[in-house]
Amino acid sequence: MDNQYKSLPGWTYTSEAFFELEKTELILKNWQLVCHISNIPETGDFFTFEIFNERIFVIRDEDKNIKAFHNLCSHRGTKLIDEISGTCSGKITCPYHAWGYNFQGDLIKVPYENQFNDLNKAEHALQSVELEIFQGFIFVKLLASDTPSVHKQFAPYIDEIKKYKLEEMKPLGRVTMRPRNVNWKQIADNYVDALHIPVAHPGLSKLVGKSYGVEVSSNNGYIHKMWGDGSNARKDNLSNNLYNKYLPSMSHLPEDKQRYWLYYRLWPNLAFDIYPEQMDFMQFIPIDAQTTMIREIAYALPDNRRETKVAQYLNWRINREVNNEDTQLINWVQEGMNSNKFKDGPLAKTEICLIDSASKVRNSLPVASLQIAPKESEISKINAELMLSST
Repeated sequence: MDNQYKSLPGWTYTSEAFFELEKTELILKNWQLVCHISNIPETGDFFTFEIFNERIFVIRDEDKNIKAFHNLCSHRGTKLIDEISGTCSGKITCPYHAWGYNFQGDLIKVPYENQFNDLNKAEHALQSVELEIFQGFIFVKLLASDTPSVHKQFAPYIDEIKKYKLEEMKPLGRVTMRPRNVNWKQIADNYVDALHIPVAHPGLSKLVGKSYGVEVSSNNGYIHKMWGDGSNARKDNLSNNLYNKYLPSMSHLPEDKQRYWLYYRLWPNLAFDIYPEQMDFMQFIPIDAQTTMIREIAYALPDNRRETKVAQYLNWRINREVNNEDTQLINWVQEGMNSNKFKDGPLAKTEICLIDSASKVRNSLPVASLQIAPKESEISKINAELMLSST
């Protein structure tokens, strides 16, 4: 069978050596979402983000501009900010020796400065991080790469996305973290797997009927899109019926989007769920080869209508059921990978997002093309040799 129509081999979901390659080539070289601009509305407001050993914070400066920095002091590497979010009053102060930085990252205060030989404060500013704001969401990229901007990746869908006014949304709650004892790719794969919807998600399937669709974006497949139309809901599910009953009309959306559920996956580990009454992001934070943290938070346009609040609650109920079903599914798949009996599996031609995902991994890490797992100690070396031979 053509490798194009095969899943990744099972060992790529369990190998720690392969996971180490993924950290650099698949995660840190691609855009990671920190938060929304509404999470840091005022001067001095900050939001932190951690992935692997990288600690980042974004902060609003006096001119209302947003900056991103590595969360460490230039003196001894101390973590500057330990909270998820909050406000710095006047400056950023290190909790260890009270070195102080302004909101542009400049070092402005050094206690006992006269005890340092030839200290040039200008040389010890905070280390900045590449930043992009897309539709109100703040992204960072931690390693230099030729990865296009988030805006370029979403280019085919800009007109569609703008209708939802994401920039004007406000957080509905706080960031939550949900641990999962599976490889991060299990969660990402499951998110774009359409064939399991009618089998494993009876509630969601009854909501969107046969309207559920998937596609890979036309610009080199940077975005995977899924969608379903809730106007096709069957009448034998209470939560679905109540959702359709109470969800009010959204004046900013056209008629064909009033019951439309929209999903985008930004490669490799970010999911946007966009609904008429709200949206949320899910970020699949890899911890190790078999542990992932799902980081998420919901946002919505200001809307005090009681019906909207009820619809948001019912949306949560419907998706809680879906998430519970998905958790069982990905656990079962990970168990199969851990058995060491699964090599790779055939993919249907309609499983376009899974085909594209596997292709992206193989292109970035050619060692993933090997069905039989190399020795852990040799995976990095073999991958380097395969990359060299392909150039």
